[in-house]
Amino acid sequence: MNAPQYISVRESAQILGVSERKVMDLIEERKLQAYKIANKFLRLKHSEVMAIKDAGEVKVETVQYAYSAAERMQDFFYYNSFYMFMGGVIVVLLYIIFMT
Repeated sequence: MNAPQYISVRESAQILGVSERKVMDLIEERKLQAYKIANKFLRLKHSEVMAIKDAGEVKVETVQYAYSAAERMQDFFYYNSFYMFMGGVIVVLLYIIFMT
């Protein structure tokens, strides 16, 4: 399977074994070249990411950050608020249809 020519910051971080912030730091330090696609999406060349990985210039990060229960709940409501709202709308509409 052929690797894509351009990859996202997240994919680059996964390949290098570092955080997305570290990839952004590498871009700012000009160790990696970033490209904007459609003047919006930041992409990196897969070959350049693999070259910096193979050269051993980036140390793999082993630090794990705690993900608290409060952060999990906040993310849950942030990403599912639309579905919860629409579920409420459906319940109200069903009530109106069947109870009036």
